Amino acid sequence: MMKIKEGFIIREVAGNFIVVAVGSAVKQFNGVITLNETGSFLWKKLQDGCEKEDLIDALLNEYEVGKDVAEADVTAFIEKLNGAGLLK
Repeated sequence: MMKIKEGFIIREVAGNFIVVAVGSAVKQFNGVITLNETGSFLWKKLQDGCEKEDLIDALLNEYEVGKDVAEADVTAFIEKLNGAGLLK
């Protein structure tokens, strides 16, 4: 199961979604990540923990996209978060 690590929060600022580190996580992560609406949607799902297939299904249910697009978007999103060290 994938889940967002402790110490990271998402905030909406002027219509943009921004991920920032708080508390002790600031020592490991120096910066911000900007997400679009879809990224914010997936982030919220990952806060509670889920599998990749759950994210794909959630995208298919929420947005009018094909399965191939949903899979590609979820894969890219997971890679972005893994690259930044935000998933556990």
